[in-house]
Amino acid sequence: MIHLIVGNTGSGKTTYSTELKRKTNGIIFSIDKWNKTLFLADKKTGDGLEWFLERIDRAEKMIMELVQQLENSKTDSILDLGLSKFEHREKFRKFADSNGYELKIHFLDISKETRLERVMKRNNEKGATYEFEVTKENFGFMESWFEKPSVKEIGDGVIVAE
Repeated sequence: MIHLIVGNTGSGKTTYSTELKRKTNGIIFSIDKWNKTLFLADKKTGDGLEWFLERIDRAEKMIMELVQQLENSKTDSILDLGLSKFEHREKFRKFADSNGYELKIHFLDISKETRLERVMKRNNEKGATYEFEVTKENFGFMESWFEKPSVKEIGDGVIVAE
């Protein structure tokens, strides 16, 4: 089974993924960890969104290969990849459909106020889910970037609300 973890910045995707891992014995793919480990050290001041998107796309090609191996060994994949856009989520739905894999969306529908509070706390504490600082400006950008999944898109998935 492929689990798509969907929610805007600060919704608790990484924390939720960790709990889902305990329940399913699945493997988590967290794009924040991949970005921090593979790319952030090379980022220059002028590098913007396109720089990140290109690297995310490369990482996801590798992730999809690993997901295929996990599916063949009957191990769940937990994709904590941001998945902010319908088109991004659709890429993984098509991947699952074309390979005969089961897919479930887990949508974390958490208020903007709660999420901003969490992000600022995470920035200060730099605890277990901290990979890099998310500024208020970055948070604000993600508010307009994120496309909330429709009820139809979620289907028989899971909705977690406050």
